[in-house]
Amino acid sequence: MDQAVKGAAALQSKDFSAAVTHYSEAIAINSQAVDYYIKRSTAYTRISPPDSAASLRDAEVALTLASKRGKRELIIQAQLRRAIALFSLEQYGDAKACFDWVKEMDKDEKSLQIWGVKVENKLKGLTEDDPKAKVTIQRYPDVEVPKQKEDKKPTSLQPSEPTMSASNGSTPAPKAEGVQTPANKIRHEWYQTDNTVVVSLFAKGVPKDKTTIDIQNTSLAISFPLPTGSDYNFSLDPLYGEIDAPASTSKILSTKVELVLKKATPGEKWSSLESDTPAAAEDKGTNDDGANEVKRAVLADRPANTGPSYPTSSKSGPKNWDKVANELTKKPKKEKKDGEEDGDDGLEEEFEGADPVNGFFQQLYSRADPDTRRAMMKSYQESNGTALSTNWSEVGKGKVETQPPDGMEAKPW
Repeated sequence: MDQAVKGAAALQSKDFSAAVTHYSEAIAINSQAVDYYIKRSTAYTRISPPDSAASLRDAEVALTLASKRGKRELIIQAQLRRAIALFSLEQYGDAKACFDWVKEMDKDEKSLQIWGVKVENKLKGLTEDDPKAKVTIQRYPDVEVPKQKEDKKPTSLQPSEPTMSASNGSTPAPKAEGVQTPANKIRHEWYQTDNTVVVSLFAKGVPKDKTTIDIQNTSLAISFPLPTGSDYNFSLDPLYGEIDAPASTSKILSTKVELVLKKATPGEKWSSLESDTPAAAEDKGTNDDGANEVKRAVLADRPANTGPSYPTSSKSGPKNWDKVANELTKKPKKEKKDGEEDGDDGLEEEFEGADPVNGFFQQLYSRADPDTRRAMMKSYQESNGTALSTNWSEVGKGKVETQPPDGMEAKPW
């Protein structure tokens, strides 16, 4: 298993000591992978006790590498890790400067609000000449970046002895290694089921041993090196909905990277992969279990026979008018006494099987007194079918005006 993958798994399971070890081994293999330094910086911050100096060192190496490649997203991540490390080292003036630089590049960064409050609270208690409040750093640090080691593979054949093809005597072409798909041709697709979201990143020859896949409950990130020497980074943060990261899986195939993300809320329909709403900020310190329970309750499957409900001021809640109409138009079951006439049973039989709502109003009209009938006819006709009243004392006073639904306009015809 790739060391970077092991490091991501350890980071996910909160085994930060193991994460540091695995990412250190991954960096020894590929010292130019920006994401490895960012992840190890995160692990150093969260390890017990935290190694803030090491976290800062990794963040500044990552920031230098990312700035040389012009990777905006990685620059933001590295600068953010740098700010958090400086905050842990009580260099609050420097930390605020880093947070401000992050804000310039991404004002919607989800954790800025929380960290902004933290650093402002620390600075309020310091004087201007306090060393902790001073800004002593530059936007991009001047640090030495480790050089990529060249792999020296032993050759089994002398240059003068090329391997010959048995069929035509020609030298076979060497097998292409690494990513064969140009960066601008790499694409992704996705689909969903009730329980999962499947994401496919189409790229040929993605190296399993140099690829980092980081799946979190609200985000995912994929990073692998390209033949040009730069890294290809694909991330979704935040995801449209929360997932169960430990139960989600990933695999690298010859033509694509495939991730199967298990939905935290089965049955939830995603309209996109990424959400416009920022996820909960890092180190927020709040418990979101209550919000998740509400979300699950709202998205739970509803009974198939649940009818539509409409806005109401009733304290007992909205009424299901289809159910009311069905009850009113339902033929009552009663025993007849000897010699008793059918009464309204003929009417009910006539309306039985018709549309419940229409049947309800037909019965209402048929059983109404003359004034009520006049009110119903006058209000319905004069309002062009937009109002129906049974109060003749009100309707008889004048013309009933047309009352179109909200958002619509009444026109003469």
